[in-house]
Amino acid sequence: MPTSEPQNRQFRLAARPQGLPKPSDWSFVTTPVQPPGEGEVLVRVLYISLDPAMRGWMNEGKSYIRPVQLGAVMRALALGRVVRSQSPDFREGDIVTGALGVQDYATLPARELHAVPPGIAPLPVFLGVLGMPGITAYFGLMDVGRPVKGDTVVVSGASGAVGAVVGQIARIVGCRAVGIAGGPEKCRYLTEELGFDAAIDYRAEDVRAALKRHCPDGINIYFDNVGGDILDDCLALLALHARVVVCGAISQYNATGPIKGPSNYLSLLVNRARMEGMVVSDYMARAPEALRAMGQWLAEGRLKHREDIVDGLETFPETLLRLFSGENFGKLLLRVAPEA
Repeated sequence: MPTSEPQNRQFRLAARPQGLPKPSDWSFVTTPVQPPGEGEVLVRVLYISLDPAMRGWMNEGKSYIRPVQLGAVMRALALGRVVRSQSPDFREGDIVTGALGVQDYATLPARELHAVPPGIAPLPVFLGVLGMPGITAYFGLMDVGRPVKGDTVVVSGASGAVGAVVGQIARIVGCRAVGIAGGPEKCRYLTEELGFDAAIDYRAEDVRAALKRHCPDGINIYFDNVGGDILDDCLALLALHARVVVCGAISQYNATGPIKGPSNYLSLLVNRARMEGMVVSDYMARAPEALRAMGQWLAEGRLKHREDIVDGLETFPETLLRLFSGENFGKLLLRVAPEA
């Protein structure tokens, strides 16, 4: 560590957004790097994961995690390199992941960090398939969806970080995978590269009519990442004893009026179906189980991944909005510093 401490650029939450976050909802500040105390680690942030859940963290009110406080560094999962350690658990040069925040440097307790094993995969993969999105996909499908060989699994937001993994795991365990995504390029990616059985372009097709065509025997598992009208379309076509996994509702996160809920929920009654929410933090104690399985599938070439990497911490406000416009293609990451 040089004698002259580097400066730390940070994005802090300045206001609770109304609708889409706007520039005035952020303050961009520069502050001295905080040296680590006993049991703490100083990390140089390399990649920041941009996730739809971040929009919910900005809101005040009860949720599965406390909201980001006004004036605090914006919460974000990230990957970085240890610069200085006051903990026996990490040493200089180690690669770690954790809630490092939207900033250049993070100082936090060693117990809040997870080591990244060297040489297994490119570093961005540990914020995607081998990170929170992959773990979400694995337990959301396997534990909540409970797939049975031959099931038809429908995934919304299917080209995103979670949805792409859900569809591939469904295929690996012997199910049919039907993905819903926006645009012909993303739909081709699902079928031609990831092996989905079918893809539906919600921007160009009647989703319900397409679902009837691709799911003639109904939907056994619907993995919901978007909510809204697409959730209604899928509920209308549930098979007997179907399972609906509520993972996200990106279509509703920036709503300024009442949230659109399912209007035909009685399909759950008629089909004796189950609809259950899942939050990945409930499964983190079992993360090694998911990572072992997905690591093996990666090594075998059965599980593929795609990252959408944007350079520059200063681009955070506009890059975050790509999640809500559908502009991103793959796991959206912000590269803050070079790996070497």
